[in-house]
Amino acid sequence: MKRFSADRIRNVAIVGHGGAGKTTLAEHMLYVAGVVDRIGTVETENTVSDFDALEHKRKISLNASVLPLEWHDHKINLIDVPGYPDFIGDLFGVARVVDAMLMVTEAKDHVDVGFENAWELAEELSVPRMIFVNKMERDNADFPGLLRYFENLYGKRIVPIQMPVGAQLEFKGVVDLFSMKMITGADREASATDLNPELAAEAEKWHEKLMDGAAEADDELAMKYLEGEPLTQEEVMKGLLLGVEAGKVVPLCIGSAAHGIGVSTLMDRIVGVLPSPADMPHKAGDTFLKPDDNAPLAALVFKTTADPYVGKINYFRVFSGTFSSDSHVWNASHEKDERVGQVFFPLGKNQVSTPAVYAGDIGAVAKLQETKTGDTLTVKGSGILFEEIKYPNPIYTIAVHAATKADEDKLGPALTRMVDEDPTFHMTHDPDLGQVLLSGMGDLHLDVVIERLKAKFGVNVEVEEAKVPYRETIRTSAKAQGKHKKQTGGRGQYGDCWLELSPLDRGSGFEFIDKVVGGAIPRNFIPAVEKGVREALAKGIQAGYPVVDLSATVYDGSYHDVDSSEAAFKMAGQLAFRNAAAQAQPIILEPILQVDIIVPEEFVGDINADLNGRRGRLLGMEAIGGGKQRIRAHVPMGEMMKYALDLRSITRGRGKFSTELDHYEELPANLTQELVKKYEKERAEAEG
Repeated sequence: MKRFSADRIRNVAIVGHGGAGKTTLAEHMLYVAGVVDRIGTVETENTVSDFDALEHKRKISLNASVLPLEWHDHKINLIDVPGYPDFIGDLFGVARVVDAMLMVTEAKDHVDVGFENAWELAEELSVPRMIFVNKMERDNADFPGLLRYFENLYGKRIVPIQMPVGAQLEFKGVVDLFSMKMITGADREASATDLNPELAAEAEKWHEKLMDGAAEADDELAMKYLEGEPLTQEEVMKGLLLGVEAGKVVPLCIGSAAHGIGVSTLMDRIVGVLPSPADMPHKAGDTFLKPDDNAPLAALVFKTTADPYVGKINYFRVFSGTFSSDSHVWNASHEKDERVGQVFFPLGKNQVSTPAVYAGDIGAVAKLQETKTGDTLTVKGSGILFEEIKYPNPIYTIAVHAATKADEDKLGPALTRMVDEDPTFHMTHDPDLGQVLLSGMGDLHLDVVIERLKAKFGVNVEVEEAKVPYRETIRTSAKAQGKHKKQTGGRGQYGDCWLELSPLDRGSGFEFIDKVVGGAIPRNFIPAVEKGVREALAKGIQAGYPVVDLSATVYDGSYHDVDSSEAAFKMAGQLAFRNAAAQAQPIILEPILQVDIIVPEEFVGDINADLNGRRGRLLGMEAIGGGKQRIRAHVPMGEMMKYALDLRSITRGRGKFSTELDHYEELPANLTQELVKKYEKERAEAEG
């Protein structure tokens, strides 16, 4: 693959909802550019971008794939990004390294949630974009209606740069509103011809709209246009490019990826009106970066994969400088030197070796020891450090345990590598609950994680429901004795203490107080009493959950000169705690989450009704623009374990939410009884 200067590169993410045809479109673009000799399909499992066995199994994209191609002496780095919300993580990394997004949607009267998510992120990060309306051959595909819909949704910045030739099943090509030529035929066989009078008259109307959009972006062009002078094709192209860069213009293209119609024209427009790295300067901290091959290296890792054979592969974008094979780079994020082996250009699962990756381009490297997604690679002392990539927090959690002892030994390292690979996947071990918790963006996400554990690392796990981290405490004060006395011949065991338990404010934890006077318990045995109490705290009072928010005061006791020991007083501390706690009106506390939900206004009533059914307390609502509302509420964690799935169902995927632990409060009596019964049953079964 030859070297291209930054102004000849286009880094473009293909985004949109799953099923919109992104992978099929990318496959046809590769074919038209001559990268592949035949067109693969998702159904036949032979596309360049969907190469993972699990992608073949599920018939959807699970990973972002880098697909470089050459077109009219330019290099286009396509990145095919998964569209289903469960796999949204790659979008956040890719959005930081591309100069534009190609937003793919079907020819219908609405856009799906994957398109909305990508649009919102592009708005937030000011990423230029172009829309490709796919499947123009489908029933009810209505070009004027589509434009009205997009203009209502996103305003007058939507500028069509093509119009259809034929409609629905008769769709056979596009009119390019730049050249005013008709492009018909599929893929490499597409050809341009002059417009007939009927098409020419209609095209002239859309051409006027195109010139309006181009003129708005440039004052000089606007003056010329307002004076009645027609704009040349080059001037229109220049105006649109400026408008796209500034976010004032979003060009709209049309076609049929499945039939290869409109693909070559789309590629022409990617090169013509989407910005290059030279047009889109970036900053890393206070450093202003230009795509200069001779400047200090500044590269951002936007994706990491864990390959069981090759090891870790890091995908990066070079913003300045040169990333050379057989060199050293400085990981500024971890302040570590990394030895670089062979760098390469990824092409789906394949690798094209290169001596170097230059400014503006995208490449990959294997076997860096410390580097992971989001890291900055530079030269030591450059002061270059990119802002951290912000990923959405996981919203769905399950628990797993290793299926066998052999799996148990491999589980930890495998999960660690998968966390490095996917920043939206989190793994924690909760010692109080005795569970390994896996958290992700939905049930499908975690299903794939479990399948990858087996396929990539040979680790089998069994899934169980994640437990709620309840806590126990007391309502009132109580005093009790704990006496441990045992004589079995020879030296016996003797420990005796009196404890007073008192409730503390929520969130106070535990406090141990020594008020023993007169030597009733020797000083060296007091720590043993505390240790016994703390061990009893961990075992719970009613249902086996940790006990919190109380003080334990040891104030009296007795001892034996020969038989007393630390072990005996530890046991006495446990007994005293259990005896006192049983009299202190023990209760169970449940964690309460603060929940922040964003939904379209049409779903607000359904969401509020659902929260009421979850024992939620509404804290407030506010309009946030775009026809959406933010709802804040306090909801028990036990009622939210599957909320990600339920919210998706209620809002047809358009709702988002986040949670954080706010406080603990008393569990209702009926639910307390259920927990206690369940605990007693499990304990009885465990004991035999």
